[in-house]
Amino acid sequence: MVAEKTFSKGIAIEKAYTVQAVDLTCEKYTISKDEVSREIAEFEAAVEKVNKDLSELALTDAIFEGHLAIVNDFSFADGVKTRISELTNVQTAISETVEEVESEFEKMDDEYIRERAADVADVGNRLLAVLQNKSLNKFASIRDPVIVVADDLAPSDMAMLDLNKVKGFITERGGVTSHVCIMSHNMGVPALVGVQGILKKVSSGDLVAMDAFSGEILVNPDEKAVKEMLAKKQMEENRTAVLKEKAALPAVSVDGHQVKVYANVGNLEDVDRVLKFSAEGVGLFRSEFIFMENDHFPSEEEQFEIYRQAVTRLNRELIIRTLDIGADKKLSYYQFPQEGNPYLGWRAVRVCLDKKDMFKAQLRALLRASAFGTIKVMVPMIISCEELDQVNALMEICKAELSRENKEFNPELSVGVMIETPAAVLCADLLAQRADFFSIGTNDLTQYVLAVDRGNEAISSLYNSFHPAVLRAVAQVIKAGHQAGIEVGMCGEFAGNPKATEILLGLGLDEFSMAASETPVIKDIVRNLDYKKAVQKAERVLNCFTVKEVTDILN
Repeated sequence: MVAEKTFSKGIAIEKAYTVQAVDLTCEKYTISKDEVSREIAEFEAAVEKVNKDLSELALTDAIFEGHLAIVNDFSFADGVKTRISELTNVQTAISETVEEVESEFEKMDDEYIRERAADVADVGNRLLAVLQNKSLNKFASIRDPVIVVADDLAPSDMAMLDLNKVKGFITERGGVTSHVCIMSHNMGVPALVGVQGILKKVSSGDLVAMDAFSGEILVNPDEKAVKEMLAKKQMEENRTAVLKEKAALPAVSVDGHQVKVYANVGNLEDVDRVLKFSAEGVGLFRSEFIFMENDHFPSEEEQFEIYRQAVTRLNRELIIRTLDIGADKKLSYYQFPQEGNPYLGWRAVRVCLDKKDMFKAQLRALLRASAFGTIKVMVPMIISCEELDQVNALMEICKAELSRENKEFNPELSVGVMIETPAAVLCADLLAQRADFFSIGTNDLTQYVLAVDRGNEAISSLYNSFHPAVLRAVAQVIKAGHQAGIEVGMCGEFAGNPKATEILLGLGLDEFSMAASETPVIKDIVRNLDYKKAVQKAERVLNCFTVKEVTDILN
């Protein structure tokens, strides 16, 4: 069979270990008013125990900091206590609250946010396991190297694994932003997710050969197939070793044209991965994660310390996106207004310009951190020069305040624009006269240019960044930026697509930003391309009528 979703690349051949879920089913029954205080006390004791466990795990893995935020979230606790006050027993109250929060997360468009529903379920299972005095360890019987096959895996599952014995992961559920993918990627272990029906085809003890490059999965393969897979594994290991040796080399084409290859990050742990893969900088630091993984609006000091640590650890250019919330990116501690179409509603820079005190706290933190290294700021979802003017005016107010307070900052801090709306594309020549740089966000740009909801599976086949309209939009933005003398980067997934590297190089993209692990691959591709030929190919592609014509040329 072939998996549709691959993430952490690699090849593994081992016996399968199928994961059986721990039964945490609870009986629903009504309690008396006299029992309410006792049930609430049991909940609070379970929270205290889970808090302690998660705090220890968070010391070595930042993922569990998000779990701590969930278990300490006042709205989550209020949901449980309200149900108990309505005479529902504590275990059912937890289960129902988890289901409610999960449902809200799963409705969201952004895949990363949807995957956080699994975090809520994980926290709920931890609480139920404490109340039922059960162990969540599903892996105690693993003795030899295995490929773990499961319906899904939570971060708490991953924390219980002997990672020296796990050579691969295959799950029925989960997307490429799920924690099994993130953590397997950190471990360098191949992972295939969203493989529907795998548990019906694989039993513990079956020999499994998995190729997380192509998505191929073989169950109990014959000797010939095993030898072929082993040969591919050796070839890929040799290739990876070569790429690792060259990872620190610049991305310079065979005819001398150099581009920057940066990484996208969401937290300080990701910054460490940038260094591991020798990326040349960070093209996108998603600052909204600081807000979303918190139980309150982070203060200026809290933000400053994170930005300062990030640029200090990195010791190279760091581009930080200002707060990008709204639509599918919610905060547990703030109630957003109901909107008919939130993806075209109150989000990103619109929220920031309406909530100026909150935005000023972030801008002041960014300015102060800029005294410790090379930081640039980019603003998402811009549709007009007026918006950028308002951001810059607020930035000047913050500079004046910091000067009066004798706090250090870089007065020449660069402020750029994310190009992700058709309006920004059409006004790119005007924005380029005010912005210090551009960064193209192809995930949203593709969605808006094609009027295709990227989270809607019914029309997912229409979502394609190789569409001539998207490529023409990218070309128009790069041209406008260069005519104004500013750099143009790209931080959408398209920048890390090896099939797109040549066309983006030919269009004149200055900076490619992607998952840190992909940077050695993209660098290597650039080093084997002829820039002049790439320019010629880009010109041909811009004259294509269809996606097929584009891909035929690139192939």
